[in-house]
Amino acid sequence: MTAFRRRIPAVLTASALALALCLSAPAARAVQIPVDLELVLAVDSSSSVDYDEFNLQAYGIAAAFRDARVIEAITSGGIGAIAVTLVQWASAGTNAQHVSIGWTLIDSAERAEAFAETLQFMPRDVDGGGTSIGNAIRFSAAQFGTSPYEGFRQVIDVSGDGIDNQVDPVREARAEAIGQGITINGLTILNEEPRLDEYYRREVIGGPGAFVIEAKDYADFSRAIRDKLLREISDVPMASVPPGTSLAAR
Repeated sequence: MTAFRRRIPAVLTASALALALCLSAPAARAVQIPVDLELVLAVDSSSSVDYDEFNLQAYGIAAAFRDARVIEAITSGGIGAIAVTLVQWASAGTNAQHVSIGWTLIDSAERAEAFAETLQFMPRDVDGGGTSIGNAIRFSAAQFGTSPYEGFRQVIDVSGDGIDNQVDPVREARAEAIGQGITINGLTILNEEPRLDEYYRREVIGGPGAFVIEAKDYADFSRAIRDKLLREISDVPMASVPPGTSLAAR
């Protein structure tokens, strides 16, 4: 009886351990929804961007998703759908990047309009700070791991009006993203730094089909983001493009 009694705790312990292992094991990943493109819109919210300029960015992106040409590009793809999320970014601090709009499926004019409506009234979640493009790229790249969608292409769309002035190296962040198969495109707003597009081509963009589009100022942002989205959605990916190579003149 003594020996039997000693076995009971051992058996119970093994069962409890097996149950604990089952409960602690990661759940199987849900089947992801296929889309033509997964796109992270990374919007500059640093101190160089005042509230009027931030609103011009938000309204400009909203107008772009209402544009009939953009909607046609989305719905004319192989799958006829893209997934988009929007990140606001500034300095390298832990609270200086924020997912303002989570992953959203766009596969029709109605869904594009709903997304535009959310954009138009989007609050400013990151209010000032330095310009850490490297940290913005890293934070944006991490968002693909949270996506319930599986895109044929993964693109980060970085928009900004200044060069990186933080300690996080941009080239290292770019190399990490490219290594994950991500393309980084740039939209430069040239109101403060007229040669910012050259900096983005050299330091920021990279991956298959990477390019830069320039906006003369914030008033020109709406036109620039529309043209950029048309190209990002419609582009056929190339095998490889060296980091920093611009295809804007293609």
